[in-house]
Amino acid sequence: MTDQLSPGQTAPDFSLPDASGTTRSLADYRGRKVVVYFYPKAATPGCTTEACDFRDNLSSLQGAGYDVVGISPDAPEKLTDFATEHNLSFPLLADQNNEVAKAWGVWGNKIVNGVEIEGILRSTFVVDEAGKLTLAQYSVTATGHVQQLRTALGVD
Repeated sequence: MTDQLSPGQTAPDFSLPDASGTTRSLADYRGRKVVVYFYPKAATPGCTTEACDFRDNLSSLQGAGYDVVGISPDAPEKLTDFATEHNLSFPLLADQNNEVAKAWGVWGNKIVNGVEIEGILRSTFVVDEAGKLTLAQYSVTATGHVQQLRTALGVD
């Protein structure tokens, strides 16, 4: 288990390839608020539900000043297929060596199908314009999470 982050801390920077192979960094979002969410594996039921919920709520989140970025351990090619299949118009980033996941405290033990494994804990963060965390939510559920996030952020 890696150390978890808390609101008020500076968000760890990252530079990762997106689905098209373009490198994106947290620093690219400086001056804007950004929702950074980590998910275990593209094209699985829970991750698809969560990604589609972000897609369906993207305009209201952006209207309130929030960008959205998803991060998983998938290869960029898999992210391309996932984004295309589900019309995902926000960046999906490939953290194939899990270094960013570990820096953000989302790498740890979890139970999958009754078996304890090490992997990504579905988690969501909000980073303010200065790069500070204003929200850190670990081990969230896929279904209903985006609506709960909207409520927490006061997004109508």
